[in-house]
Amino acid sequence: MEHKQLVGKFGEKLAQNYLIKKGYQIIEINKKISYKEIDIVAKYGNLLVFVEVKTRMSSIFGKADEAMTYQKTNNFKKAVEFYANNYDIAFDNVRLDLISIDIDKEKKTAKIKHYQDIV
Repeated sequence: MEHKQLVGKFGEKLAQNYLIKKGYQIIEINKKISYKEIDIVAKYGNLLVFVEVKTRMSSIFGKADEAMTYQKTNNFKKAVEFYANNYDIAFDNVRLDLISIDIDKEKKTAKIKHYQDIV
């Protein structure tokens, strides 16, 4: 597995732990939908929450939340629409979130930001 993939998997695990501590129930991880993937599907109250996770270990190419471009947001939305249609889920009970994680290797810390309802 490449370094980039390892960082991504590590970030997804941090995001899962963060969500669990906040009271979310993890339903699925890395759900493949057609040619796209949804990082985390979670339940929070009566909402089904779809989460895209962006992780950075360096700010050379920007912070993690800056990696969520317009195109990536559109692809995320399409994947969620496909998922919802396949499982007959009403969109009034769906939320699309972003969790960005910036890791400081030297300090051995991670800054987690949770953006709700990004679309």
